[in-house]
Amino acid sequence: MSDPVYGHTKDGRPITDATVEGLAKQADEGYKPGELTGKRRGRGRPPLGAAAKPVGSLRMEPELRAAVQERARIEGVSASEIVRRALRKYLDSA
Repeated sequence: MSDPVYGHTKDGRPITDATVEGLAKQADEGYKPGELTGKRRGRGRPPLGAAAKPVGSLRMEPELRAAVQERARIEGVSASEIVRRALRKYLDSA
């Protein structure tokens, strides 16, 4: 009698007791980062420069936030980039 089939993989292969045992053995041996997905594992967003940057919070009125988001949409950048540009411009002029 053959193994019962519990379902199928995305590519149509049957999932049997033997399939599960093989995958469990593979998992016990361990995986290298990216081996399961084919992608290199990273930690969050890539840094903006040579070093990681700390994250900060900023409170602003809803109208100002909407204006920042609209400008970001028009320029094709993030709202954070708009705020960074504005701060640099302000600090350079002070």
